[in-house]
Amino acid sequence: MRSLKSGGVYGTILASALVAALHSEQQLYTPCYDAAWIMVTAGTAALAHGYAHHMSTHRPGTGLQRWRQLVRELLDEWPVIVACWPTVALLVLSGIFDWPEEPVTCAVLLLNAALLLTWGTFGALRAGYRRRSAVLLGMADATIGLLIAAANAVIK
Repeated sequence: MRSLKSGGVYGTILASALVAALHSEQQLYTPCYDAAWIMVTAGTAALAHGYAHHMSTHRPGTGLQRWRQLVRELLDEWPVIVACWPTVALLVLSGIFDWPEEPVTCAVLLLNAALLLTWGTFGALRAGYRRRSAVLLGMADATIGLLIAAANAVIK
């Protein structure tokens, strides 16, 4: 469950940061290209993260066992990619229906804030917090996640 939760949070923050960074100001809005870029970046991040886990946990074994361990580590990173799907779906819909960039960017960031709130609240409830405290922690987690996304967008 830890991998699911951390991967979900990481993917949601990654998608938020990329949407904010890809916001085009005076350039042509290309939502389908942005969606593809987010998926490629999420896939690359998942591969890098899985490979880093694999490299940091060398275990004795045959070459075949090491390859199997690598594949397991890489497959364990699927939550990072899946967490980007809501953002990608909104961007693709934006391209299909020709929605303007500004409201789509705001909608994506609000959706991802709600997802981060959910991830944070769910994690706090699983840790034993009462509902009110869990929601407050979820709100704090969502705020921190959006601040991280904003910082990434600013340094673009």
